[in-house]
Order: sequence, then structure tokens, then C-alpha cells
Amino acid sequence: MKYASVLDDLAGLGGAKWGVHIRARAMQAEGRPVLELTIGEPDTPPPARLLDVAAAALTSGRTGYSNGRGEAGLLRALADRYTQRRGRRFETDQFLCLPGTQTVLYMVLRALAGAGDEVLVGDPMYATYEGVIRASGATMVPVPLRAEHGFRMQAADVAARITPRSRVLFLNTPHNPTGAVLRDADIAALGEVARAHDLWIVSDEVYEELVFDGTEFVSPLSHPGLADRVIAASSISKSHAAPGFRSGWCVGPGDFISRALPLAETMLFGNQPFLADATADAIAAPSPVARGMAARYAARAQMLAEVLDGVAGLRVHRPDAGMFALLDVRATGLSGEAFALALLEAEGVACMPGESFGDGLAGWLRISLTQPDTVIDEAAARIARFARQGA
Repeated sequence: MKYASVLDDLAGLGGAKWGVHIRARAMQAEGRPVLELTIGEPDTPPPARLLDVAAAALTSGRTGYSNGRGEAGLLRALADRYTQRRGRRFETDQFLCLPGTQTVLYMVLRALAGAGDEVLVGDPMYATYEGVIRASGATMVPVPLRAEHGFRMQAADVAARITPRSRVLFLNTPHNPTGAVLRDADIAALGEVARAHDLWIVSDEVYEELVFDGTEFVSPLSHPGLADRVIAASSISKSHAAPGFRSGWCVGPGDFISRALPLAETMLFGNQPFLADATADAIAAPSPVARGMAARYAARAQMLAEVLDGVAGLRVHRPDAGMFALLDVRATGLSGEAFALALLEAEGVACMPGESFGDGLAGWLRISLTQPDTVIDEAAARIARFARQGA
């Protein structure tokens, strides 16, 4: 039997990137204890009010069909939220609601790029980005994110990779896996490149509310000169510790939203009304759980640095935001994947190899900060012991 070429394009881009995580889960199923520091599962339950509003909407009958754009109440709440936060006015016709940021990004990339086009994206990158780019038919062009620049994308590195086929500059700020946050000057410089070469800017901003103290989040949407070319994606998965709700959206120029609507309707006709009601209520004010999460994650990154930095040549890169810290293991002579697999078997500590996030993170580990302090402390001690023993 024959299959569509997209399946070949996506081969190896799904579960294959999560091999260490899958192995850790298998070990746990066998009864072997594992300290799991692989995925970014929030370490707090969703706000009680979020659950109460969702439950009330369910019992009141908010279980019918929605429309393709999203429920009116959620669209109004989104327009108000972005008007308050981005320094310019947004209208309800600038939003589309879909189930989670992942679905949003698939739809947006499919709408903006196709066969023969190129999408520029930072390397390292979140593990699914290559897939959503390839699924559009476009070619991924990695732009190196360098440790010496705090893993923030540099305009000169983008400009050096522009070709006549370039269509989209794909940003992620705050960034997963590095925790980097683009500064206002970074965005201004990247915006100049985008304008000069008529590029769309797609910005994944799902970690916006998990920025650590001392760092300011700035969105490309806040630059009026970029208003006609920026599309941002987000959800309540991280900000409200509700990844299972799958409630996300995109915001952009009204013309883009209108033209993309048939694609969104083809994928999934609207979002669930009871989840839309809960989301609208949740985003009307800052998240009541995000600041606590951010403070805990920052403290745990500091804890890792205090225990591991300098041990057998290891180096900890402390993030400015998000749920992860990076550990440079190149001094051991092992790849990130080899180190992660050996660490899992020897010490029962599961971390994601940097190679799962692109060539730019080869020889690194991504360590989740969403486990309790006692688990992070014990995991750090085990990693240090493993490194001292020669990995």
C-alpha cells in the first residue's frame, strides 16, 4: 500500500526524540525507581477557580458545537488581554482558538509556508518544531543559538541564512529548552531583518508568565512596525498548569486570521465551549499559580548550579524563564544522548539529551525543574557522583 509523503517527512520526529523518557517509563513499569526530569509537567494543580468554571460550564450545557473562530466570550477576553499587555489595541477578529499551542503552530505554519519555502528557526529548538515545519512541506533552516549570547537569536545569524525561498522567521520566547528570553533590542533587530526580506514572524510565547525575576518579557507584537507580519501563539497549558485542557490560540493581522479560518475549520471546527468559558475567565487576570512556579523553578536552577557547576567539567546554564535548565556535559567526552542513557541506567536519573532539541545542543542535557526540591537535590547529587566516576 502507498502512503502520503508527509509520513516519510515526519519519520523519526515523534516519539523517537523521547527515547530516554520512554526508557525511564519502562523502567518504572518494571518496578525500578527513577527520578524523572524529562518533561515539563507543571508541579502544581490548576487554579481551583479554573476547574470550578469549567465544571459549571459543563453542567450548564456548554457542550455543543462552537464556531470556527472560537467562542465569543473567549475572543473578547483575548482581545482585552492583548490590548492591556502589548501596548496597542487588538480586536476579536485578530484571534483564532484551537486546542493547544501545538495545534496552533501546525495550523499557522501550514498557512504560511509550503513546498519550496524555507522557515528559519533557532537551533536548539523545542522537539516538535521540526515536525510542524516539515508537515507544511517547507524546509527547516536552523539558525544557531549560541551559549555565548545567552542562547538568544542574533539578527546577523538570521541574515546570513536568508535566501529567496525564505518565508517565515520562527521565534520562541521564552525559549524551550534554553530558557532564554529575547530582549527588546533583539526583537527590534530581528524585525529589521524580517522587514528587509518580507518574512512572517511566528512567535511561540507559551512561557510568557514563567519569566524569572530580573528579566522582562517582550513580544514582537509590541512593536507597531511589525504588526502586519507577526503571528503569536500561546495557551493556558503552562501559565495555569493546565496542559491537559488543550486550550490555545493565535493572534495576528485580521487578514491572516480570515484567510486561515477555513484551514482551522478543516482541522477542528472550533474549540470546546466549556473549556473556552474557563479559559476566558482564567486569562482575565494574571495567573494565580504562575509566579509561584517561576520562583520555584528559578530556585531549583540555582540549586543545580551550586551542586553541579564545575564538577568534572560540567557547566550549568541557568535559564531566564521556563521549566528547564541546561547541563553542558561535553567535558566528559560523551554525547548528550550517551550521557543521558548511561546516567539513567547507573543512577536512575532521567534527563533529556540535548540532541533531541537539535544539533546546537549536542553534548548537553535538558533537566526539568518541575520536580520537588528534594528530588532535584537528590538528582543533582547522583549526576555529580556519576560524572566524578568518569561517566
